[in-house]
Amino acid sequence: MQNQGQTNKNFSFSDYLTEGFYDEMFDANGQVRAGYEVFRQRCETLTPEELLRRQQAAERALMAMGITFNVYSEGEGTERIMPIDIIPRIVDAMEWNQLERGLIQRIKALNLFIHDVYNAQNILNDGVVPRDLIESSKCFLKPCIGLKPPKDIWCHITGTDLIRGDDGQWMVLEDNLRCPSGVSYMLENRELSKQTFPESLARTGVRPVSDYPTRLLQMLTHIADRPNPTVVVLTPGIYNSAYFEHSYLAQQMGVELVDARDLVVSGGYVRMRTTKGFQIVDVIYRRLDDTFLDPQVFNPDSLLGVPGIFDVFRKGRVALANAPGTGVADDKVIYAYVPRIIKYYLGEEPIIQNVRTYICGEEEDCQYVLDNIEQLVVKEANEAGGYGMLIGPKASKEDHELFRQKIKENPRNYIAQPTISLSRVPCLVGEHAEGRHVDLRPYILYGDDINVIPGGLTRVALRKGSLVVNSSQGGGGKDTWVLY
Repeated sequence: MQNQGQTNKNFSFSDYLTEGFYDEMFDANGQVRAGYEVFRQRCETLTPEELLRRQQAAERALMAMGITFNVYSEGEGTERIMPIDIIPRIVDAMEWNQLERGLIQRIKALNLFIHDVYNAQNILNDGVVPRDLIESSKCFLKPCIGLKPPKDIWCHITGTDLIRGDDGQWMVLEDNLRCPSGVSYMLENRELSKQTFPESLARTGVRPVSDYPTRLLQMLTHIADRPNPTVVVLTPGIYNSAYFEHSYLAQQMGVELVDARDLVVSGGYVRMRTTKGFQIVDVIYRRLDDTFLDPQVFNPDSLLGVPGIFDVFRKGRVALANAPGTGVADDKVIYAYVPRIIKYYLGEEPIIQNVRTYICGEEEDCQYVLDNIEQLVVKEANEAGGYGMLIGPKASKEDHELFRQKIKENPRNYIAQPTISLSRVPCLVGEHAEGRHVDLRPYILYGDDINVIPGGLTRVALRKGSLVVNSSQGGGGKDTWVLY
């Protein structure tokens, strides 16, 4: 990858190693991919010291902006900065257009699926998805049976995790339809790119993401029952891991950030306490899980919810995004059936394939997982954030045995997938570039239409050799440049 005429004083990718992984910036022959050429040229006009200064300036800016997240694991501090790497991930227009079509197809099918399982249950009656799989799901909420949310939309905001394997093909790793987080990091990473590489960003022709809050508010307004609706963001509170994002999005949309203490059900409506008295709330973008929403219906011990809110929602007097019950499609076991779900409702083959998935609740799959656990990634059905997961090739024999026992005790709660060598993007490590594994979480809004934001949060496993990209597990973020 030697750049002709390059001086030793300037930064160079000449010693960058792809090491047999699919690399987003360089092909297998070491040639820079077309979308990265402008960026590569710009980097190689800078010294390593200057690039490092820009990286450090971005990190200081994150800290100054208060872009942090909370972690709860033992021995960790309460609050941490969300790490960023300033080398972007670039996706060309043709690839993105294909992803966009695939994500729209997937969300359309999943929304029909959620509506069906809480109403006619045709897909269960026809045996396409096993009934006991739905009824045993922790996220299948019986109070939602017969529910019809505004405009029949359940999953208003989705963050779908995508990966590439060794062959460069995109695959869906999992669906996040409850309270997907990370969009604030996508927005702030773009602002940092504007400060760090303004010329490259302009010359490369990158689609904007900064209108996300406007699009989000338009979607929330669309599902309201009244014109000029009052919209709020409902947060569990300051100790939630994504509290920064809750406050950021409320501020960007120009709406109130509220917690349970600010809302009350009165006279058949949800009302917000204000300095001028109580005000009717029309739309709630809720950032707490379903079962904490209403202690009268779900978890009676919840102090985060609003008593009576579910009944108001059922009567159509307040809209909730996402609708309660969407988590049934978040279940990692249901994920394995999504190709069949797409075929059933749309009569189409999936545009983006799933990762091959073994369902431990099925006897043959379960035996395969128990016999080959050393080569597989095992996941709990309803965990997130990298928790409840075993990466077989990197785990100890003791951990293998522990998970074997867990699977035997509750096979319904586990799936397994092959260990996939995620694609890599160069990251700045000191004054040179090293490859780190990444995934991509695009954000999809479902209002009057289904809109895929052109970018998303590229999550990066900053620890060398790690495949775990979650921020709670040592991961960070990159800006994602989608080209026109």
